[in-house]
Amino acid sequence: MSPRRAAAAKATPVAARAPLILVVDDFADNREMYSQFLSFSGYRVAEAQNGHEALEKAFQLAPDLIVMDLSLPGLDGWEATRRLKADDRTRVIPVIALTGHALAGHSKGAMDAGCDAFITKPCLPERLLEEIKSMLKG
Repeated sequence: MSPRRAAAAKATPVAARAPLILVVDDFADNREMYSQFLSFSGYRVAEAQNGHEALEKAFQLAPDLIVMDLSLPGLDGWEATRRLKADDRTRVIPVIALTGHALAGHSKGAMDAGCDAFITKPCLPERLLEEIKSMLKG
């Protein structure tokens, strides 16, 4: 690292260097709960309430990871994930499906759509945090 970049890195607040997580859920209470927990855990957080907004924010912000509800109004999480994975700008961003879809086959469907992990609701924030840490390591 050049001395100039090292100085810039030191001058940048730790929070600005923290991974950015995009939380996508149409239910405001869920978004707020997970967002606050992740923020408290040291992550930067952005929120989206539907698939269209998720795509817009993902293209604009290039988050380090996306937590995606699959049942969203308008453009659902399945299709939003397909579009993210089809676009060169967002293809490599890990997507965790966090959904109430617990029936057999939903996990495979989520993975087929491009999700990198599948967690069913209800989900304790600590469980989501474990998965996020694991995904960001690898």
